[in-house]
Amino acid sequence: MHRILSIAPALTICVSSSLAANPTFPVTHVRGTAAHRVISALPGSVTLYDQNDSDAGVAIISTNFTDNGFDVYDTNGADDFFVPKGHKWKLREVDVTGIYTGNDGPATSENILVYQNQNGLPGPLLAHCDGVVGIDNQGGSFAITLPRPCKIVLQGGRRYWISVVANMSFECCGTWTWETKNTQDGKPAAWENPNGGFGTPCTTWGVMTDCIGPDGEGPDFMFTLKGKDITN
Repeated sequence: MHRILSIAPALTICVSSSLAANPTFPVTHVRGTAAHRVISALPGSVTLYDQNDSDAGVAIISTNFTDNGFDVYDTNGADDFFVPKGHKWKLREVDVTGIYTGNDGPATSENILVYQNQNGLPGPLLAHCDGVVGIDNQGGSFAITLPRPCKIVLQGGRRYWISVVANMSFECCGTWTWETKNTQDGKPAAWENPNGGFGTPCTTWGVMTDCIGPDGEGPDFMFTLKGKDITN
């Protein structure tokens, strides 16, 4: 029997598994997950960066809700990566490991956002691709091919942050949660809940484990970046 650990919607809450839990409002994280990564081979692309490993068994909400009245629970997760000096990357695909919580999905689409680094957290927004429909393994792991009009070119010698946010209806489909990994690459993952529905200290970007608390696991999210190295 799975149980909700807190019943107050204004507090950080979690459920012990996404498979049987059916909360009446979104939760910040879910434990005991067994997410399966999805692998896509976009023709002409190579793996530019990969931290899609070391599954911690805890997933964190990163969802834009399309239901009226659920905007207070909109959340964004993000993690950093570094483009080596002397290289230039053209980002074409983002593979992300996640799981649906509270219901079986699916997400309507996904938003991909890239931020500059600012003091070890996401800073100014550099680029965004909204409403992209990725390949879903029917469990919440996506292979998201960026459309041609959405060109993201990343300069070498710089640290960036990638955010993946699922657009979905909570009432029909639940919540998308981003699977965490138990090893850290670069800076620890970041998270925010801009409208404050969860009552955490992170209405702006903060370290994910500080925002969620000790049950947040992490310290990083699972994802892979694919594309082309277009170094001259």
